[in-house]
Amino acid sequence: MPILDKINSPKDVKTLSLTEMAILAQDIRNGIINRVNTIGGHLGPDLGIVETTIAMHYVFNAPEDKFVFDVSHQVYPHKMLTGRKQGFIDKNYFSKISGYSNFEESEFDHFIIGHTSTSISLACGLAKARDIKKEKYNVIALIGDGSLSGGQAFEGFNNAATLNSNIIIIVNDNEMSIAPNEGGLYKNLAELRKSNGEATNNIFKSLGFEYYYLEEGNNTEKLIELFKKVKDIEKPTVVHIHTLKGKGYKPAEENKEPFHWTLPNFLDKKNNSIECETYESITKDYVIRKRDENDPIVLINAATPGVFGFTPDYRKELGNHYTDVGIAEEHAIAYASGLAKNGAKPILALVSSFVQRTYDQISQDLALNNSPATILIYWGGISNADMTHLCTFDIPLISNIPNVVYLAPTNKEEYITMLDWAYNQNVYPVFIRVPSNNLISTGEKDNTDYSQLNKYKIVSKGEKIAIIAAGSFFPLGKNVQSYIKETMGIDATLINPRFLTGVDKELLEDLKQTHSIIITLEDGEIDGGFGEKITRFYGNSNMKVLNYGSTKEFTDRVPIKELYARYHLTKELIVEDIKNI
Repeated sequence: MPILDKINSPKDVKTLSLTEMAILAQDIRNGIINRVNTIGGHLGPDLGIVETTIAMHYVFNAPEDKFVFDVSHQVYPHKMLTGRKQGFIDKNYFSKISGYSNFEESEFDHFIIGHTSTSISLACGLAKARDIKKEKYNVIALIGDGSLSGGQAFEGFNNAATLNSNIIIIVNDNEMSIAPNEGGLYKNLAELRKSNGEATNNIFKSLGFEYYYLEEGNNTEKLIELFKKVKDIEKPTVVHIHTLKGKGYKPAEENKEPFHWTLPNFLDKKNNSIECETYESITKDYVIRKRDENDPIVLINAATPGVFGFTPDYRKELGNHYTDVGIAEEHAIAYASGLAKNGAKPILALVSSFVQRTYDQISQDLALNNSPATILIYWGGISNADMTHLCTFDIPLISNIPNVVYLAPTNKEEYITMLDWAYNQNVYPVFIRVPSNNLISTGEKDNTDYSQLNKYKIVSKGEKIAIIAAGSFFPLGKNVQSYIKETMGIDATLINPRFLTGVDKELLEDLKQTHSIIITLEDGEIDGGFGEKITRFYGNSNMKVLNYGSTKEFTDRVPIKELYARYHLTKELIVEDIKNI
């Protein structure tokens, strides 16, 4: 009988022997693999932290003692020990449990967390509030998987060191981020590992922390012994443990990068992907071509190379033309600005959800300085993602900053032309919203001169109704146009705006002569977005404008069809709205 069957809360963990804990660890790993193989999710980080989580719950008294998991992509074992194991062993419950920490699920989670390097700051707040209220309990932050390279982690360390009270920071050192760790900080961690924690050069001690090191970070008995030693300690303390990412699943141990997060059915060896042209491959080929032309090109990413297809072999081929800045998007933007200002040609790839961390740097370090860097935004759009990883906010965020040009290609030809223009011009910081569906749609050769800013393209000219469909929603615009013709007998005008950062005043003014309704479509939040710029232009006229996109809200794993129905993003609902006015 699996030991996990007997575990319904951390109190049950405290009754186990070490032998039973070893069985429990395997039960937990089976649950992790079962869930991830069925619906996808984080694999390596969770497999590597199993023993640590068991030991934490054995020694500490959650939820009175408060655990904060950084990024919370290693929170699966914690969930299984805190009453949520059905979300890992019964597929009927998988959708009821999120992949991240969530206080709405359990009293054992104190925050909704999905982005990196925040755990120490959050733990500092918990600890300070405890001290102000003269309470007594442990506050434990667990950080790892490259999160130490994020700037906020250092801000948290700096503050935590001055608390002069209980805060325990567990540094889960598995020698990895998503890809292998980059940067000087990790050289110090390697030095500490090599010296069994005895190296004179110790970043944590230099900041003022009590420091403990455990080489056998997957040894439950030794973890328990160490956690007992630091429990109730009255000074800021770092517990540095060396763990094996992916432990218990050999392919994840041996090939850590692709198993950090994985799609379903990874156990099926026949599930081989078919190589085909993608926007990622187009970008990679473009960078190689420029490198081969001896251009001073530098390709940059922030610790998520797999998202963009930057494989280990590709990174090696680029050599010093490639920089992984670690989990530090803020630095990445400023770094790109510095490169551009000094004559290099930076191309920075970012995930839409992570752009939020860069707002100040985009405004101050990039746009205010008019540094001609090229920034590629991936995954932008409405999706069924967790609330922590929504990619619907980049258009309002980026498009309202002065000097920035934000482009939205609708096909391969436009993307290549936009990329080439952005790379070669020296006037603006240029962002390109890479189509997110990776279905390469082709069109005519794009001869657009993008230096003529905010000039829209009339794809087909009609009357009465105009549809302005941006980027990945251009196909929806075509469907709406066809459905209007079919159901209303009207030849609507279809427009590809291409620019998200401004309006084509001349074109919009001309539409007043023959049109009375404008439809805008954008794959993102409409509050502060592209469509509202069109609405504002027509504010003092008789033109009716309907904006379509997502509303301002955090959605959590809502099926995409349900969201499209909610936002009226179907041809039928849009035409119904048109008929109503």
